[in-house]
Amino acid sequence: MFRKTLILTLLITLLVGCAPAPQTTPEVDPAPTEVASTEAAATEAETYLVASDGLGREVTLAAPAQRIVTLAPSLTEFVFAVGAGEQLVGRDDLSDFPAEAADVASIGSTFGDINTEAILALEPDLVLAAEINTPEQVQELESLGLTVYYLSNPLTYDELYEQVNLFGQLTGHEEEAAALAESLAARVEAVTSAIATAAEKPTVFYEIDGTDPAKPWTTGPGTFMDTMITMAGGVNIGGVLSDAFAQISAEEIVAQDPDIIILGDVVYGVTIESVAERAGWADLTAVKEGSIFAFDDNLASRPGPRLVDGLEELLKILHPELVVMQ
Repeated sequence: MFRKTLILTLLITLLVGCAPAPQTTPEVDPAPTEVASTEAAATEAETYLVASDGLGREVTLAAPAQRIVTLAPSLTEFVFAVGAGEQLVGRDDLSDFPAEAADVASIGSTFGDINTEAILALEPDLVLAAEINTPEQVQELESLGLTVYYLSNPLTYDELYEQVNLFGQLTGHEEEAAALAESLAARVEAVTSAIATAAEKPTVFYEIDGTDPAKPWTTGPGTFMDTMITMAGGVNIGGVLSDAFAQISAEEIVAQDPDIIILGDVVYGVTIESVAERAGWADLTAVKEGSIFAFDDNLASRPGPRLVDGLEELLKILHPELVVMQ
């Protein structure tokens, strides 16, 4: 009996020893294409927008900005205009339009040193800078780990529409921005069409600062105001200057004898009545015919959506006889 048991045990052992080893699935590294596509998908998920700014820098956003700080009034106006006002958590001290901007925390003045502590405390995911801000200020904010996008001033209305659409991308309000850009373009086209029927082009003196009436500051060639005066059917007498913004002598003004004088400095206390009291100005055509007008300089000096408002206002001044069809 013992012998039978031993033989049976040996047989079982041999059978087990000869049985094939259990199969295991080896670990295989994913193919290179699979790795690449996975990494690309991850990168795409982390990148919402890559845009080149006015300083030639590529700025990347992982998502539409939800906490924005603006360093210039024009930027504040852009943010509100595309419907992203609720995403604005901080703005510079001069941002006063629209009225809702007053409810947004101010980070103070951006002339000179920027209050970086105030900006950091707001925890922005995007800081917007403009040409009134310096590259050094942008660099300082970037060194603190902030994402900063710098916008150059638009030089044409087409560039203005592009910036409107850019703000739509930055804030996630692309549809609102597209609708706004289309509306602005239609309004400008209406002015252009109206001007095509104008018989004459009046000469215009636009005053930026008349603190020194013997040499007031005006807008020269290449500025947006120069463009606006031309598009509104006028001729800017400051176009003879070599600089974009410069002082023009009273003698030059008298020599050119403008048909219309537009005061962009009424906010500083200059009045229509005071112009006639300036030495040598009483004989100007604009003074004798009462063609002196007050103008909100923000509609020309702030490179934002209200540049279209400015164009329409200039048309009313230069060509009140024209009817704009929209």
